[in-house]
Amino acid sequence: MSAGAVGRVAGQSTPTVGLEAVAGGFAAPLDVTEREGTLYVADQVGTVSRVDGGTTETVLDLRDRMVSLSAGYDERGLLGAAFHPDGERIFVRYSAPLREGMPGGYSHTFVLSSFDASGDGIDPESETVVLEIPQPQSNHNAGSVAFGPDGYLYVGVGDGGGGNDRGNGHVSDWYDANRGGNGQDTDSNLLGSVLRLDVDSGDPYAIPEGNPLPDSDYPEQFAWGFRNPWRFSFDGEDFLVADVGQGSWEEVSLVEVGGNYGWNVKEGTHCFAADSCPSETPGGEPLIDPVIEYPHGGAPVSGISVIGGHVYRGERVPALEGRYLFADWNAGGELFVAAPTEEGLWETSVLETTSEFAHVLGFGQFDGETYVLTTDSGGPSGDSGALQRLVANDGGGGGNGDSGNNGGGGDGDTTTSSPGTPGFGLGAGLAALGVGWALRNEK
Repeated sequence: MSAGAVGRVAGQSTPTVGLEAVAGGFAAPLDVTEREGTLYVADQVGTVSRVDGGTTETVLDLRDRMVSLSAGYDERGLLGAAFHPDGERIFVRYSAPLREGMPGGYSHTFVLSSFDASGDGIDPESETVVLEIPQPQSNHNAGSVAFGPDGYLYVGVGDGGGGNDRGNGHVSDWYDANRGGNGQDTDSNLLGSVLRLDVDSGDPYAIPEGNPLPDSDYPEQFAWGFRNPWRFSFDGEDFLVADVGQGSWEEVSLVEVGGNYGWNVKEGTHCFAADSCPSETPGGEPLIDPVIEYPHGGAPVSGISVIGGHVYRGERVPALEGRYLFADWNAGGELFVAAPTEEGLWETSVLETTSEFAHVLGFGQFDGETYVLTTDSGGPSGDSGALQRLVANDGGGGGNGDSGNNGGGGDGDTTTSSPGTPGFGLGAGLAALGVGWALRNEK
């Protein structure tokens, strides 16, 4: 880990916290980004809204450019947003209809675009398409976009959907024990990877110096071996990527350039669908274990679709300084906290809150403080979605609302478009539909 990054604070007591309402009325708020002290919320249904002084105003509407979403459960939509560090452009990641010339039978198009934000608002007619990727199936779309400390844009890309990293749109790889897939392939497509782009050079981007595959057909790749990286963040030079598991384990990895994080040979630190598995590729490339993992149905932390968060660097809850805050989509009313140990997996526990919410969809961080995106709905519908800020448990805050200001997973494992929440899993989808856990392991 880099100097000044996550401290070794395992073993400290874990406080109880609250959530202070900042803005509400969203359907499924998945991301929050900031420009000049003002927060902007990306809602899965296709809108970006400015939150300022207790008011919420839609400043970008992409609904007419997106696929039609299922109100009950869907993993497509407007999945991520990030302002360029200079504040002049906003980069958004959304799901569009399948473009002409893309493979027949595919589901939709992964679109990464930028818009001019140099004025008071965001110009909807200024769209510059940065990257398009054919998505073979409707799920495992990832969606995170974030600028790193190096000034480059990082983009999460899922493995293409379905179960086991196989089926329509999934290629063969070196690992014969599990037929497929995109997570272990770097030669055929960009799926199952985290990308790094230089959006300040080239047309529409250049490949940053230091990307590990400069001579390949897909040099955008920064790291690979991911199933569905649902939210990542930087803490100094440290890059923490949460990856939604399939049927047994959820994980968060400390990601480095050129790293291979194991899917679909491994799920977390465990062999996937095999009694034994290699720890490296035939070429000697190590399969890197996560720093955090937790089971589906275990203790003290449990869930079905990890929601990546941030290392806390704020002042409102000093007891959490240097610890990683995250969640699981299915762990209603709970947040999680983890901190490094001297060796092995990080110490992870439940961070109890005094607030009520059904699902966490994402996190944000500004001036070191942690913001939490919540909803009481199982899909992109209704108006229960809220932007909330983490505070010490002093009896204030909590609930969904539109007061205050900014101070300033999963996954359907089918090849169909069955309902689901963005980037998550069949377990999440069944929970969203009220079916519960009974079929969770039938992925």
